[in-house]
Amino acid sequence: MEADRVLVDQGRHWDDVYGGDPTRVSWYQPTPVLSLELIDVLGVEPDTPVVDVGGGASTLVDELLGRRFTDVSVLDVSAAALAAARRRLGPDAGRVAWLPEDLLQWSPVRRYGLWHDRAVFHFLVDPKHRERYRQVLACALEPGGAVIMATFGPTGPTRCSGLPVVRYGPDELAAAAGGRFDVVAVRHEEHSTPGGATQPFVWVALRSC
Repeated sequence: MEADRVLVDQGRHWDDVYGGDPTRVSWYQPTPVLSLELIDVLGVEPDTPVVDVGGGASTLVDELLGRRFTDVSVLDVSAAALAAARRRLGPDAGRVAWLPEDLLQWSPVRRYGLWHDRAVFHFLVDPKHRERYRQVLACALEPGGAVIMATFGPTGPTRCSGLPVVRYGPDELAAAAGGRFDVVAVRHEEHSTPGGATQPFVWVALRSC
């Protein structure tokens, strides 16, 4: 099936990206400072079901477990990225639900109180894929749930990991989430990559209404 082929191609691409040292990918952060700050701003409680879409080998899961979050899921199309995160966590990996899924093919079987996406949405250059993202988000988010999204800002790179991206300002990004959301907070970040480059990011924290 065509969908299966796309899933395999995406998985291979990102497995290749993560095939080396995951701390050398351009988006790596030792500590996800803004993610944690916006979680605090949103008042997300430790018993809230959280899904980190495109979480890969991010250290957000480590920080959430350290804050005694009890219901954390990490979704990524790359088995290599998820394996790296599981190795890093060691025995604590058993406290996490690992979802090896292509987000656009995913059918959530439950709802979450926090949807976290750092740098997945900007890879969706096809309007049909952005619409599918919104459909999945609507299915996965519980009523009154919170959303944190981050993409390259208007002056950010036009490509990442060999793929084109779409850049957003904060108003555009909040609108692109679709549905009915209140904007709780906006942040601008100058992310320093492991290679020494600077990448402007825009963050929005939203609450469904």
